[in-house]
Amino acid sequence: MKDIALRKDKNIVTRTIGGETILLPICKSSDDLNCIYTLNSVASEVWNLINGKRKLSEIKVEVLKKFDTTPKEADKEMKAFLNELKKIKAIV
Repeated sequence: MKDIALRKDKNIVTRTIGGETILLPICKSSDDLNCIYTLNSVASEVWNLINGKRKLSEIKVEVLKKFDTTPKEADKEMKAFLNELKKIKAIV
């Protein structure tokens, strides 16, 4: 995983409802209406730490501090989550 700083796409709105973080793409067509994403607690933490300045290694340190996981597992989960975010164009 490259140690880069990612930023959120401006066309994604974040809402926290009932303790769950939800990503909502700004709809451009009716096809986008089925694209609502709910994040688990670790994914929510990673999402909240993405700010365009913080590098991925810094985000990983924060995840390791807050959650009971190993560096290897954190790498694996962060990589999968970031790939999903790229796929839905939530980060650039």
